[in-house]
Amino acid sequence: MKLVIAPDKFKDSLTGLEFCNAVEEGVLKVIPDAEIIKSPLADGGDGTIEVVNFYLEGETVSVTVNNPLFQHISATYLYASKSKTAYIEMAEASGLKLLDIKDRDCKNTTTLGTGELILDAINKGAKHIILGIGGSATNDCGIGMARALGYRFYDKNDKEISPIGKNLSQINHIDNTHVNNALSQVTFKIACDVINPLYGKNGAAYIYAKQKGASQKDIELLDKGLKDFSIIIDSHFKIESQSVLGAGAAGGMGIGAKVFLKGELISGIELIKELAQFDLKIKDADWIITGEGKLDSQTLSGKTIKGVIESAIQQNIKVAAFCGKVELNKDTLKENGISYIDEVLSKASSFDDAMKNSYDYISKMASDFVEKIKD
Repeated sequence: MKLVIAPDKFKDSLTGLEFCNAVEEGVLKVIPDAEIIKSPLADGGDGTIEVVNFYLEGETVSVTVNNPLFQHISATYLYASKSKTAYIEMAEASGLKLLDIKDRDCKNTTTLGTGELILDAINKGAKHIILGIGGSATNDCGIGMARALGYRFYDKNDKEISPIGKNLSQINHIDNTHVNNALSQVTFKIACDVINPLYGKNGAAYIYAKQKGASQKDIELLDKGLKDFSIIIDSHFKIESQSVLGAGAAGGMGIGAKVFLKGELISGIELIKELAQFDLKIKDADWIITGEGKLDSQTLSGKTIKGVIESAIQQNIKVAAFCGKVELNKDTLKENGISYIDEVLSKASSFDDAMKNSYDYISKMASDFVEKIKD
């Protein structure tokens, strides 16, 4: 029997790899000769870096860069010299988590530090860069990042513009004569799970800027900046930026990564599945066992389990899900491609018990599962 174990993490309880080990332990108690393939997954959110490194086997690189307010900090990324692949999380250099609430003001923040991380990876020899753009503190359309890589932005008087959100409307033209030559030799894949346009009521400023410290007046200013700058982008790069799905992600970093890096915007789970060679690993599997902390309606709209189900359906493989808590009924789950479901909370004496002993519960659930299917 071939089983592929492909979970997301259980937040604050189990990592994806711990889940894999727990399931393996439970399965082998019942079927000692089972073929087990561990393939922990993630959707680009918290914990993705650990999953990425499971496949990349890279080293953590620490670099001094600018934070969103141009202050020097130490930020890290992963680099695998063997495959010349880097994994960079925008939040490490340009994230909201780096600023106290009182300092959050996305009309004055920059993605410069993210560009500095990219530049360091390129200088180390990276030929493939995966960029996660969640958790940003910025609304600069990626011009800070671009500035670090050699792009320059000028106003109508040929004065260079500081790369922050409130200055977007002042940009009259883009100068790419000083762009790092190595940039064109690197492929970029961007983990992007939102489809917001660049500007407008569903755009970067109106949907996300408030949580980054913007007032209503700031939001209107930033939205106008994104709209004005889109005209410059469209003219310079021969693109229709407002029609790009995900252009408004991370304060416009979606479109910024596409035009300045020539990056491909991909959903987080699809990107991780590609890195894991997931569709190849599951070939001829009898079951895929997946799981996450809470299985609810959000799970089935683009998160890890949804990605697992999509791959399973293509190869006609059954899916079992072991979760901490299940908020959907069995009929809904079956309609969405889950053939077997179990949850920790139905076995634990309390929530605290479930959190502390989830490894043991998952292992027992795995034993129960294979006991039922082995015949």
